[in-house]
Amino acid sequence: MTVVLDLNDRPRHPEKAHRPDAPILRKPNWIRVKAPVSKGYRDTQAIVRANGLHTVCEEAGCPNIGECWEKKHATFMIMGDTCTRACAFCNVKTGLPGALDAAEPEHVAQATAKLGLSHVVVTSVDRDDLADGGAAHFAAVIRAIRAQCPGTTIEVLTPDFLRKEGVVETVVAARPDVFNHNLETVPSKYLTVRLGARYFASIRLLQRVKEIDPTMFTKSGIMVGLGEERNEILQVMDDLRAADVDFLTIGQYLQPTRKHHAVERFVPPDEFKAYETVGYAKGFLMVAASPLTRSSHHAGDDFARLKAARGTRTR
Repeated sequence: MTVVLDLNDRPRHPEKAHRPDAPILRKPNWIRVKAPVSKGYRDTQAIVRANGLHTVCEEAGCPNIGECWEKKHATFMIMGDTCTRACAFCNVKTGLPGALDAAEPEHVAQATAKLGLSHVVVTSVDRDDLADGGAAHFAAVIRAIRAQCPGTTIEVLTPDFLRKEGVVETVVAARPDVFNHNLETVPSKYLTVRLGARYFASIRLLQRVKEIDPTMFTKSGIMVGLGEERNEILQVMDDLRAADVDFLTIGQYLQPTRKHHAVERFVPPDEFKAYETVGYAKGFLMVAASPLTRSSHHAGDDFARLKAARGTRTR
């Protein structure tokens, strides 16, 4: 279980310190993973450390870190390790972030080259303190990767840029191959799970990407096990398809600490399979749904399948 304090003994989640403890349910066998101990894992860790980078794999306590880092697949988290939001599900540190690192785009590109990534995923903390929410920094990272790794495809997983009018155009203009923004949960859970965000603002962001560039792949993901109902998940699917989103991911929410939102239920694998079937029936080009599915898990392989699916559909 991930601890609430960081290495400097500062509160990692000061806004959660006075929340009552929530019980942590025992994980079923279908979501147990091995501890990361391989040489590939250590090599990836060394490259990340050498370039002074953060990864969402570590900061969010992803259960797939051992598998991904063994293959030298890492999701870079830009603009620092401190988020201006305090979502009840998230394990990323919250507080007042520091200034942007002007050298970070170059460092991300160097790490991408050293890891030999054919497909890279770049995400970030929320930066509500910045006038553009960090959109220009995303664009700079994309351009730096393109310059050093011209054969690498790029997927961005952005914040919602809430109340930052006109900034999504900056990211789209840098031409990522996939634009991802996660809804995280169903609308009824936003006030308790995704505080500070607005469901329809997120839908509109994804829709706007397609308006700017209809050829760009769009992607979004949700977690289950937070107390949502099946019909709510189906409505989310419809809302995403109305915004012409291509790729949907659905995974099990895992509670980082007792101070985070409780897991209400562990959804069994057969229900995930059923959601996948429904998603394809509703018109998504790609649906990844399983207990351990995460936005960037198998992202490179999924991108290849996504392109193939579009090619098949347009013939």
